[in-house]
Amino acid sequence: MITHQLKAGTDTGQSNAVSLMPVLEVSRRLGGKFELRELLFAIVDAGRNVLHADRGTVFLYDPEHRELYAEVATGVRKLRFSIDQGIAGECARKRGIIYVPDCYADSRHNRTVDLKTGYRTNNMLTIPLVGLDDKLVGVLQLLNSAKGRFDETDEQVATVLASQAAAAIQHTYLLEERIVKLQLERDLDLARDIQAKLLPIDPQPPEGYSLAAFNRPADQTGGDIYDVIRLPKTSGHGDEAERMLLLLADVTGHGIGPALIATQVRAMVRLGLRLCNDLDKLFLDINNQLKDDLDSNRFVTAFLGVLDAHEHIVSYHAAGQAPLLHYHADTGRCEWRGASTIPMGIIASPPMDRPEPMCMAPGDVIALLTDGFYEHPNPAGEEFGMDRVGQVIHAHAGDSAQAIFEVLLADFTAHIKDVVQNDDLTALILKRNTSTEPLSP
Repeated sequence: MITHQLKAGTDTGQSNAVSLMPVLEVSRRLGGKFELRELLFAIVDAGRNVLHADRGTVFLYDPEHRELYAEVATGVRKLRFSIDQGIAGECARKRGIIYVPDCYADSRHNRTVDLKTGYRTNNMLTIPLVGLDDKLVGVLQLLNSAKGRFDETDEQVATVLASQAAAAIQHTYLLEERIVKLQLERDLDLARDIQAKLLPIDPQPPEGYSLAAFNRPADQTGGDIYDVIRLPKTSGHGDEAERMLLLLADVTGHGIGPALIATQVRAMVRLGLRLCNDLDKLFLDINNQLKDDLDSNRFVTAFLGVLDAHEHIVSYHAAGQAPLLHYHADTGRCEWRGASTIPMGIIASPPMDRPEPMCMAPGDVIALLTDGFYEHPNPAGEEFGMDRVGQVIHAHAGDSAQAIFEVLLADFTAHIKDVVQNDDLTALILKRNTSTEPLSP
């Protein structure tokens, strides 16, 4: 009797070992690199081959909606259902194997699929796929054993297979997430390169002026943009006056969406200049187009101005873009101006009385900065603010525009210390030099 039991136990052990050999081979194969859909097919095929089942399905688990859904179902279209339903749902909830020897005698069995396909499910083995950190990945369901029934050995083999399958699915999820992340980073880097190439490189102002331009987005791409465009010379007062358009725009938010809008604004400005030279009409046309294009929660603050280097004036519209700093060299006074109208893209044909031009005497400086400069806090929560900007301009007004900005950026960096940049930074600084005599009227 004892000998018989020992022999029986040995036979069972040998039988289990033989049954697990194909699973070891399957495990080795599942450790390879698969796309998710390809992997799921491989798991179903492995389950059918190892356990001699006629059909199989992998139901993946969607924890957000507490649903199971089938990407792979032999002979069946895609399914999705709550884990509160059916045998697969019960398996997912209880995380235990469920064997149903006679499906049509079990009230939990849903015959809908059989009726649609003409297939009859006689017996069913349903195994939870539980991966690392005890995380439910899904459910593997195998139908109709070739032996007429699934036995205890089949359940043991299925448990090992399910463990390997769950780990393989999790591994594939991680790989796919990594691939998506890398692709997104490449796309954002490409978008950043394209956006950066749109910015003028070393823009040359008219004679007698110096100019500094700067842009640094908070993400790979940003919602701020600037442009500097030398306009065709026009006859005036017997001389040829040089003119230059200045654009500084800030789209709500930062990232790829605002970056696309900012690029659109720049393109509209450049195209509009080909059609007309009237600042009012250019501003109005761009605003109205943005009103048609943008969602209701999007808008653009923008400074759009033209420097006339003969008259030494800057005519402009400031659509929600403020504060604007005009430093008067003769008195050492900082004149702060507000926006002249509401941001672009909110309403069609907004009120747009053109403000008094900025008249630039020798040594005067105009500083256009987006709110990323003014509102950025230091570790104590103190914003950089208007006073600091004004102090830097006053103290270094005798320097070139680029030198002024470099000091400003250094002070800004020292102020924020290790606080992460949370908004795009864009600046245009224009200075009328004192070393060049004004043009004759």
